[in-house]
Amino acid sequence: MKPTLLILAAGMGSRYGGIKQLDQFGPNGETIIDYSLFDAIRGGFGKVVFIVRDEIRDEMEAVFAPRLRGKIAYDFAIQGIQSYVPAELGPVERTKPWGTGHAMLCAWEQTSTPFAVINADDFYGREAFATMAEFLQNDTDDNQHAMIGYELKRTLSENGTVSRGVCVVNSNGNLSSVVERTKIYQDLGRIYFEEDDILTELPADTPVSMNFWGFKPSVFPLTKQLFEAYATANLTTPKAEFYIPYIVTNMIFNDLGQCRVFTSQSDWFGVTYPEDKPTVQAALSELHSSGKYPPTLW
Repeated sequence: MKPTLLILAAGMGSRYGGIKQLDQFGPNGETIIDYSLFDAIRGGFGKVVFIVRDEIRDEMEAVFAPRLRGKIAYDFAIQGIQSYVPAELGPVERTKPWGTGHAMLCAWEQTSTPFAVINADDFYGREAFATMAEFLQNDTDDNQHAMIGYELKRTLSENGTVSRGVCVVNSNGNLSSVVERTKIYQDLGRIYFEEDDILTELPADTPVSMNFWGFKPSVFPLTKQLFEAYATANLTTPKAEFYIPYIVTNMIFNDLGQCRVFTSQSDWFGVTYPEDKPTVQAALSELHSSGKYPPTLW
């Protein structure tokens, strides 16, 4: 059975200043999602689920459904503020989505196979999709999951701080820990993260998660359990976010599963700030010119 691809596309784009999921970056007006879809299809995925906010669902479907029809099965999952929040907690007063882990949980009903999770606004490269599809199709251990790791130095923005899941990998090639650092930047050739006004330096080759995860469906019940506890504890904290690394860390520390780390040799680039757009446009244009992608994707 072919794996499913979940695309995290419910973000608000607060730093970018718009719906970057639908912004055009390729030479023919392609979105970044278009490249992920193209690579997923040729890598061996059999279905895609867009995880979106209700207010952009129709627009997302209008853009992507004509491109995917006849090529791969597709569906939509809505990440609502109240989704999977225990009913006894009542209405939640927040405008920002609950985060990537909650988004993944919101696609449970649409997902019946091993699956990968990616960001809508990141370019991961063909090799990353092929590697993950092969793992998800061939690994039969329900408690063995995976991620694609990238070197930190290859994932920074020249235009501001970025958030990254900083990883430690053990001698067996499995993840020992992943911690979300939300203010990472480079200064005078050195890389730091800032937390509580304290600067900590990170090696340039530190493996980081760019939110390219591979899971077996067994992860969903654990995710639901963890989110319900998280929502209860953070009901009055409107900016609190339930990240996928929180789920994976809990899984590892409680011996509920392992996460293999595949180091990608693909190019990675993404869009955090408006100033990132020309760099991404130039990189995509070069990939078409070099023949890594056809003149038009669809």
